[in-house]
Amino acid sequence: MIKETDTYYLNISEPNKSTLLALRHVILDLDETISEVLKFRIPCFKYKGKVLCYLWIDEEIKVPYLLMQDGKSINHPGLEKTGHKQIETLRIDPNEDLPIQTITSVLNKGIDYINKK
Repeated sequence: MIKETDTYYLNISEPNKSTLLALRHVILDLDETISEVLKFRIPCFKYKGKVLCYLWIDEEIKVPYLLMQDGKSINHPGLEKTGHKQIETLRIDPNEDLPIQTITSVLNKGIDYINKK
């Protein structure tokens, strides 16, 4: 049976689909307590029941990015400012190799922040 979260990825075209699936794998493999749900009809990843990040595709330039829920509080040079109160983003070029070290660094800072709350 296909999970609700799986259906989101099925409707994405390449190369964004492969990029998002690879990001999903990196996120879920980072810590066994991270879970995936759909929230606002997009993949949402929770750590210990608290939102860590989302995956999304920029509607204007059509590239995937990682939305860090507490991005403003985790202070990472790879994150881009947004107009949101807390969220900052990490854009991922679907035509390049994933910047695994940057992604895991950002996610680990997000996990550290959640643990300190």
